[in-house]
Order: sequence, then structure tokens, then C-alpha cells
Amino acid sequence: MNPSQPIASDHIRQDPALLDRIRQWGDDLGFQALGFTGIDLQTHEDYLQKWLAAGYHGDMAWMAHHGDKRSRPDALIPGTCTVITARMDYLPEGADPEQVLSQSDMAYVSRYALGRDYHKLMRSRLAKLARQIETELGGGQYRAFVDSAPVLERALAENAGLGWIGKNTMLLNDKAGSWFFLGEIYTDIPLPPDPPQATQHCGTCKACLDVCPTQAFVAPWVLDARKCISYLTIEFDGIIPETLRPAMGNRIYGCDDCQLVCPWNKFAMQTGEPDFAPRHGLDSIALVACFGWDEATFLARTEGSAIRRIGFTQWRRNVAVALGNADTSDTVMQALLSAVDDPSAIVREHVHWALAQHNQKPRA
Repeated sequence: MNPSQPIASDHIRQDPALLDRIRQWGDDLGFQALGFTGIDLQTHEDYLQKWLAAGYHGDMAWMAHHGDKRSRPDALIPGTCTVITARMDYLPEGADPEQVLSQSDMAYVSRYALGRDYHKLMRSRLAKLARQIETELGGGQYRAFVDSAPVLERALAENAGLGWIGKNTMLLNDKAGSWFFLGEIYTDIPLPPDPPQATQHCGTCKACLDVCPTQAFVAPWVLDARKCISYLTIEFDGIIPETLRPAMGNRIYGCDDCQLVCPWNKFAMQTGEPDFAPRHGLDSIALVACFGWDEATFLARTEGSAIRRIGFTQWRRNVAVALGNADTSDTVMQALLSAVDDPSAIVREHVHWALAQHNQKPRA
């Protein structure tokens, strides 16, 4: 935020069409919805503290390092009184996710990570939106976030009326499902808030809880990240517990199972954003092909992708687990045998486990 003259709230109250104009600017920038809310997150703060106290965040120590800044926007950015939440749909065209999951020799990459890294794309557009608002109002302070600071984005989006937090802890929208990204603009401008989402529409459905491969849901709305495949393949860089490896199947980066079965996703629309289109055939690529990448290839093919953040060693580790879960074949065995002396002790450990799985399976 840049220091500027405060905007008189009377100016905003006298312009009822202001929010409509801001929404139109958001639409022009490729956002599918904008919502406006205040900064009261007390209920969500209480839940967060209980979740952290239970240790469900695993090795994500940063979840607790920021104190109350995550649940108190004005503690993160002093002066904040309004949060603008933006939704951007990301479901791309490409191979059918369920078909890929059903083929043990194929690699499954979470649909959000198939194209360009959304962080920079969304943050850039949110910054443009903030500048437009600043120009329109002649001042104000603005700060854009997309997973770049301690922000309770789903709680803020729920308060802004963009949907409700479902039993799988994802934000759900009755017209758009859950295949979307969220981003925020914190501002000291007292913009009129939208009505919050007052009701949850999961009903008695628990398809997302039942389908979770590793049974990571302790209860509805309670996720033990330590068992979540997205956590294990992305956030966790150590030795994956052996008891969880078989259930990971062919998922090498993230997991979408709880979204794939959600009834509300029948309303999800494919994205019109070209940057989210699959790159390098990652929507349908063989595990042995992924395992055959050297580090230079990994870096080249993940340039500008969210996948690059996990690094080459973690990529190899994840694919090794998936190869251990694949149907036994000569190509799978050759790929694993080629890595028994991998320079990384972490990769070697998972490769040796994977080979042991095939000694117990009939050959294809």
C-alpha cells in the first residue's frame, strides 16, 4: 500500500453504482466474480486455532508463525477495513481426469497446476484492478494477495457472498462448483459489503469425505493435512509414510478427488483463460515419461508452472511412489531399476519401496 489521502465515506455512499463499475472492471480483467466484505473473522479464527492446536497442519509451520495476522486483516495490513475477493475459474480443457486416474501407468496432476502458475497471473490483474479503483476514487491504499501472505481466503470469500465452505473445506458456489482460484485486495476504503453466504448447501452429502483416498477428513469440515495427498506431494518434502503410499495411486502432484465427486461441480464451467491450458501434455502423460526427465528437463518443462516449487527431488519421489502403485510391466520395472542408485537418499528410499511392491504383484 502507498500512503495517500483518506477517501471520505460520504463520497462512496453517494455513488451506489461504484461497486457495479468495479465488478465490470473485474470482469474485463478475467475474473468471474467479485465480492466485498469487512474484516471480522472471529468465528474462523477460533476454528483455525483449534485446527492448529490439533497438529493437523503437519510440517506447515508457517501456518502458525504469523499469529493473528491470518485471521485479522488489519493486523496484517494496518488500516484495512474492506477486503475485495475475486474468483477466477481454472478448469481447463484436456484429458478426462477420471480416465487418467483409472490408468495406473499414467500420471495425475491436479487440474489447477496444468498450465501457467496462477499466482503471478492473478496478482498482476488484481493489482491492475486496485489501480483502477484508486484512480476512480482519487486515493486509498490497496494491497493484492494470491497465496502470498497469511490470508484466510475461503473465509473472506464466504463472508463476501461468493459461496460456502463445504465439508471438503473447499469454497463451493451453487453456480460454479469449486474449480476456481481466489485472490484478495485489502484496502482502507470503507466499501459497502455484500451479504455473506448465510447457508451451506452440502446437506447430508458426504461424497467428498468417503472418496478421499487416504481418509484425510477427520470429520466434515476438518482435514488432517498430514494425510492429504496434496500436502504429501506438494508441501511435504520428506519420507512419505509407507502406510499412505498405496492410497496415493498415480497422483504425483496434488489430488482432486473430493472435487471430482462433488455434485455442485456439475455447474462448473471450463475456463476461457488460455494461460490455464495444459502444457507439455501434463493432463495425460505416462509415469515413465515423467520419471525419465532429468533435472534440466524438469526445470524447462515446469518453467512458469506451480509445479516447479516442489523441486526435482520431490518430483522424482512422487513419481517413484506412483510407479510402485502401477501395474507391473517391463517399462515400469526398467524405470525403477534405473534409479536404484539415485543421488538422492529420499528418491532411493521410495524407489526401493516401489520395487518391493512389484515383487508381490503378478507381471502384466
